[in-house]
Amino acid sequence: MEKSILEITPEDRDVILIDDVIYTGRTLRASIEAVIYSGRPKTIALLCLVDRGHRELPITPSFIGKNIPTNQNEYVSVFLNEIDEEDKVEIKLRDSNSIV
Repeated sequence: MEKSILEITPEDRDVILIDDVIYTGRTLRASIEAVIYSGRPKTIALLCLVDRGHRELPITPSFIGKNIPTNQNEYVSVFLNEIDEEDKVEIKLRDSNSIV
């Protein structure tokens, strides 16, 4: 995997990383690494719209929109009005079109 290069430097800035759904924590860890690789921020805060649990890494967002406990065989999708013409969260069984 290639290293991410940010278009602006995070040096001495307060950085907020935003993720729609936090699951294992691996995506946010990679994002944190990309920020640190690009410069030394003053602070890094994490925000996620949905926390579904099942963390594999000790990463806890500073801000969470909604805690939605899920099973490992479920998938969470977030829809935003600005993109999808409605605000909603769907939980589906993996490899299925059925909504839980």
